[in-house]
Amino acid sequence: MNTARLRDRVAASDPGLLRLAAGLRTVGAIALTLAVLGVLGSDVRHLVAGAIAAMVATFAIREKQRAAQAVTLALGLPVALVSLSLGALLSSRVLAGDLFFVALIFCAVYSRRFGERGTALGLIGFQVYFVSLFVGATVSGLPELYGVLCVAFLCSATARFLLVRETPAGLLERLREAFRARLAQLVTAQLRLLDAGPDEMDDALEDVREGTARLHETALMIQGRLEEGTSDAGAARLVQRRIADAEIAAERLGLLLLTARSSERADTLTLHLPGAPAPRAGRMPGRDEAMARVRRDLEALRLLVLRPVAARSGTGLSQIRNRLLGYREEDNLPPVPPAVQDVFRGIGESARAVLGLRIALDGPQDESDDSPATARSREELDAEDAVIDAREEDGGTQEELTGLSRPTTRAAVQVAVGSALAIVGGEFLSSQRWYWAVLTCWIVFINTASTGEILVKGYRRLLGTVLGVLAGIVLAGSVGQHTWTAFALVLVLVFAMFYTAPLSYTLMSFFVTAALGLLYTLLHTYTLSVLVLRVEETALGAACGVFAAAFVLPVRTDRRTNDLLVTVLERLDEVTEAAVDQLSGGTPEELLDQARDLDQALADLRAATQPLTHPITPLRARRDTARYVVALLETCAYHARSLAATAELLPTHPSIAADPRLRRAGRRIGDNIAAIAAHVADERSTARVETGPSIASLLESEVPGTPRFGRVTDRVLRHVQRLDETLVGLARPLDVPVAAPRR
Repeated sequence: MNTARLRDRVAASDPGLLRLAAGLRTVGAIALTLAVLGVLGSDVRHLVAGAIAAMVATFAIREKQRAAQAVTLALGLPVALVSLSLGALLSSRVLAGDLFFVALIFCAVYSRRFGERGTALGLIGFQVYFVSLFVGATVSGLPELYGVLCVAFLCSATARFLLVRETPAGLLERLREAFRARLAQLVTAQLRLLDAGPDEMDDALEDVREGTARLHETALMIQGRLEEGTSDAGAARLVQRRIADAEIAAERLGLLLLTARSSERADTLTLHLPGAPAPRAGRMPGRDEAMARVRRDLEALRLLVLRPVAARSGTGLSQIRNRLLGYREEDNLPPVPPAVQDVFRGIGESARAVLGLRIALDGPQDESDDSPATARSREELDAEDAVIDAREEDGGTQEELTGLSRPTTRAAVQVAVGSALAIVGGEFLSSQRWYWAVLTCWIVFINTASTGEILVKGYRRLLGTVLGVLAGIVLAGSVGQHTWTAFALVLVLVFAMFYTAPLSYTLMSFFVTAALGLLYTLLHTYTLSVLVLRVEETALGAACGVFAAAFVLPVRTDRRTNDLLVTVLERLDEVTEAAVDQLSGGTPEELLDQARDLDQALADLRAATQPLTHPITPLRARRDTARYVVALLETCAYHARSLAATAELLPTHPSIAADPRLRRAGRRIGDNIAAIAAHVADERSTARVETGPSIASLLESEVPGTPRFGRVTDRVLRHVQRLDETLVGLARPLDVPVAAPRR
């Protein structure tokens, strides 16, 4: 049991074990290279070159398919050999070497426009040229270095395809396990929220927020791997649907729990805005008995998530599953206050989502112990599975940018100018190690797209470098000239670098610099002044990168976030319009695909706003506004996802039927989204956000005697109403005019 719990924790902390695999693969390639070169009797300089080349050949390749990885690795070797040769030939020609280095940097960044393979080959070309400078490659020593590169690339291939194998199907399976583990962690956080006292509510709510965000992150990772990891498109769509169901059900359950503990209905924004206070607690009639029952059923739900109902499980889990699924029937709800009844309904829907997820991932299950409620849930799932098919996606046409408008071209020009400045400044600091400034300038441009992002990345790299220098001093003094001990420590630091890279750029820079201190020791070039110079060159490179980003074809953070904000609003409009249209009787569309496009656009915006929300930013009001806007958009995305999931149930659920009157409500929502997007794109826009009667009142029939809501469920109405209210709330921090309600 302890082993299973540990496995779940590891799966949740590192979804798909991506960080662990990257670290082990890179360390394995380096260790194998060192072993082969050691057997061949290579000197320390060649060992260092081989270790760095093996690391570059391993981390540069990012394709998902193994065949594509093999092709890129095969193409990378001749690129590396040419780059190494030019580095050796130009080492004695200062001006020609500098000009070529700038041209190489431009090409390496520009090659990103050709996708993952272009990015990998550009990275290999640049890094191997850097290796030639680091180890002092000469023309006479090229034959030995050619052999070192060949060994490094062969060992990288061995580590990738034999030692640490990774197949798309296997990776997807690990991501599914991570989703299950994170879902269980979210239920655990919801249990803590249920039991929290008045002084613990804010901390418990923050745990629920974090668990919800981590679950959503894993769902997006699975979405990115479905196509390669499943046998056919139909299976991919089924898994996608079940993941979405479980994510929405779990998020809704958290909101219902918060409402049950409060004196009023909790706002969805509370689950998405960091630091938002918990709603004021209210007195619940029959609290102790009701809460004890809710707690028991939440623990049972967590057990269902962690342990599948199988033949070896006996009847205990089957009875638990039957009881939880029974809450989907109104007759089975306990006699408790309405807000707590909603919690039991949410538990029933979550149990149904877990059942669907198990069937999609593990196949058919034993049905001998099913209750009538469980049998009905299975019938609903089977009916949904029958209508899920693989429709070909219409990718549409996207406007192709040209010239300096293309992001890769602009970034290539910026980094070339910044690198030229870094070369000049670096030469003044040191004629021997000026290339450290160039390396930093290059690195701060990787995976960044605005001046603010480059500034934050440069600051983090400088901080990590300063701390790494201090660690390098201690390690280098401890190791001395013990070659293999130093290499063993380098392997540990490299693993830590890759394991922490997605979590903290500062930590990654720390481990890189500490490892370099050991490599300097092995090359007999270690002194305190060298490590201090490393800090100076890093600061210079970061400054040159920020200067180039700010003054050469700059992309201001405001401009980038505004562009991404418009994209998010466009995706929100698409999925909302399609969902409302389908709920109104329109033609079915691929709603979940559109919802995931919205999620990805929102993830891009969230990343782009990091410079605005970073703790070091002096503009506190602006930081709070950025966080508030992103939280409002996450709230909109949640309601849009829920509408999309409900709309896709129309063909199979008689209780959810189309209501043409919803189009009236959808029209106002669409107009408001368009008004906000127009104002963000152009501040001179005169468009206004319209407010007015509630969504429920818009559905009033003009024919006397017609039921108020017809066949539209109350849940659909709540999502549409909250989406409408959130859009009005979004208009205020964005300074979009709000028109007075029409009479």
